[in-house]
Amino acid sequence: MVEEPISIEPQDAAGLRDVGLLLERGSAKLLGPQGEQATLPAPLLLLLQDIVKSLEAGRSLVLLPEEKQLTTQQAGELLGMSRPYVIRLLDAGEMPHHLVGKHRRVALRDVLAFAERRAARKAALKKMSRDAYAEGLYDDAGIPEGGRDE
Repeated sequence: MVEEPISIEPQDAAGLRDVGLLLERGSAKLLGPQGEQATLPAPLLLLLQDIVKSLEAGRSLVLLPEEKQLTTQQAGELLGMSRPYVIRLLDAGEMPHHLVGKHRRVALRDVLAFAERRAARKAALKKMSRDAYAEGLYDDAGIPEGGRDE
């Protein structure tokens, strides 16, 4: 696994664009050193397309297994939260964790699942607010049109 950020250097940008164009055309094959070929399975093709798009956009990527155990600091950085807040969430049972000595560890899969649940809750609340505003349940000082309501 690549646990250090990977980014594309300017001299590699043209090659990355070429790869991206080939991947966009649909099915792709991998060519081995002896001329052997293997067709990429659809899930791998989609993953490679996403990777290339992210790298083209200038984002760095890190590839980690779902089973990777994160410290509370790493989980907080991934979620955009402070370490103490993550600890409060763990203590409240919002995410499963285990102790290594006195230190809490959280599986990456559990951090990602929490982030998905949180995003779904936020989207549902936003929809409820918009629906209530559309039904006239807020006064004119309620949610501004096109403004932030977060």
